Amino acid sequence: MKTLVYTGKTKDVFALDNGNYLLKFKDDCTGKDGKFDPGENSVGLTIDGVGDVNLRMSIHFFEKVNAAGIKTHFVNADLENTTMEVLPGKVFGKGLEVICRHKAVGSFYRRYSDYIEEGADLPAYVEMTFKNDAKGDPLVTEDGLIALGVMTAEQYDDIRDMTKKITQIVADDLKEKGLILYDIKFEFGYDKDGKVMLIDEISSGNMRVYKNGEYVDPMTLSKLFFA
Repeated sequence: MKTLVYTGKTKDVFALDNGNYLLKFKDDCTGKDGKFDPGENSVGLTIDGVGDVNLRMSIHFFEKVNAAGIKTHFVNADLENTTMEVLPGKVFGKGLEVICRHKAVGSFYRRYSDYIEEGADLPAYVEMTFKNDAKGDPLVTEDGLIALGVMTAEQYDDIRDMTKKITQIVADDLKEKGLILYDIKFEFGYDKDGKVMLIDEISSGNMRVYKNGEYVDPMTLSKLFFA
């Protein structure tokens, strides 16, 4: 028995009788003018099969992250139905996105182009934005998050440290396939004890990857990854 509790841009969420939740992956992607962009706020296009490959990649990385001793919400998955069972948890505030950047591209470069060249290396730079389409997903600092009561200083430190470790796991895996991770977007939540855990997904639709200096779109990335 499952009950629909939320309809998202790229996934629907159902409550299960056992207290866990079920995520149903869809073929919708964030973007603008028919072009994929992980940093955009709205669904820009639909790609047949993207839900399936996003789930496959999420399973692959969640298992690796769990094996590394980093807490996630992943329980199991059903590829036939494109669903993933996850542990219950609360999001920070009304939703928070955490981006880890290895290269200066996208919105980071647009903001700081006076100070850095496009594509320059970054030291696993972590930034956080509130999920708010109307306000363009505004950036928020550590002090802001604490002052607004969204999280504690300890939770912030945990998220930053976990983000860097998870990003390195993903980057190392991609590098073995000749792929370079430029940036990646995560979501975190917390359990009933306030412990931070990685939630949502880890998929090609949430990362910007290049091969031989050329951007690799999500579907091509998934094909290369599982080749």
